[in-house]
Amino acid sequence: MQIRKHFRFEAAHVLAHHAGKCARMHGHSYRLEVAVSGTLQTDGPATGMVMDFDTIKELVKTRVIDVLDHTTLNDTIENPTCERIVLWIWEHLAAGLSGLDELVLWETANSCAILRASDFR
Repeated sequence: MQIRKHFRFEAAHVLAHHAGKCARMHGHSYRLEVAVSGTLQTDGPATGMVMDFDTIKELVKTRVIDVLDHTTLNDTIENPTCERIVLWIWEHLAAGLSGLDELVLWETANSCAILRASDFR
């Protein structure tokens, strides 16, 4: 079973290698979807859940949102394209988020990058 939680953050970036207007400083209201897969837990405080949504929320907040929100992404991620940003997020979540299955990073209302666990196999 897969569960999914959505997040938002604001950030700016410059794509120096881009031939168009993205070569200038600009910002986005990013939307992040975090999907975790697993089986329903049968004991403990998360009985009947794949994972407690609060656990996902806290991990994403401390490892991603608190780091990237209202920043210039170039200070943290080299050439921060949507694809490189979602890869950076995966690298910062995977170790602490068992069952991480998919990330979807929406840069605009109609443009996103998707990274799945199967992309690493």
